[in-house]
Parts: sequence; C-alpha cells; structure tokens
Amino acid sequence: MPLESKLTEEQLFDNLISSLIHSVWVSLGKIKNPMSDKIERNLFAASMNIDMLDMLYKRMDGNLKEQEEAYLSRILSELKMNYLEEKKNEDKASKDKKDTADDPKENIKTESKASGKSEAKATKKKKPATKKSSVKTKDKK
Repeated sequence: MPLESKLTEEQLFDNLISSLIHSVWVSLGKIKNPMSDKIERNLFAASMNIDMLDMLYKRMDGNLKEQEEAYLSRILSELKMNYLEEKKNEDKASKDKKDTADDPKENIKTESKASGKSEAKATKKKKPATKKSSVKTKDKK
C-alpha cells in the first residue's frame, strides 16, 4: 500500500531532481551547507550526485516532457562544467603546494624565515645579570 501523498508524481520528481541539484551545489562549495552554515567542498559527493542525475536523465529518455528534457540537459551541462572547474582548481592548488614543498629554494626561504624569527626572539631575551662583587675592601693604614 503506497503512502498517502498530496503531491503528484510530477511534483515528487521535481523535488527529487531539485534535491540532487542542491546537493551538487553544496558539494561544489558554491552555496552554504544548510546543516553547518559553512561553505564546504566535497568533489567526490558532487561527482556522485551528478552521476545520479545523469543516470536518471538517461533512464527517463522518452518519458520526460519537452520542458523537463531541456531543463535536465541544461542543468547537467552546467553542473558538469562547474565540477570540472572546481576539480581543475583543486588539482592546481595541490600541484602548487607540491611544487612549493619540492622546490629547494622555497625550503631555504622557509627555513631562513623560520630561523630569522627565532634569532629575533633570541636577541630580545634578557641577558642574565652579572653578579657584582659584594665584598668590600678595607683600607689598612
């Protein structure tokens, strides 16, 4: 026995598609995650949701209205382009990070900056006070 719903199949389908699309935008870091109220990126989750939308689109071939067909085609294209852009940015960032870590010149700069800070801190430390002799000499005459 199906659950009673006041929504039509068309409305349920629209809600399903909208939910998956929203999840992709959140996973791409394009909008805030409503649960954490933060921008978060999870490209694996974005890819999975795009793949699910693409699978539904292909499986629904011939069963969609012309308007639904056009919308899904356009939104899938937009989501895929955004995913590729984010993936490219992530790959570039990780390459830049790797190049910086592998570059000996960068390591020397980093080390000299770090040693410069510790040297500066060392010079600011107070030198221990030298003890003055407390022994008084008496004149004998």
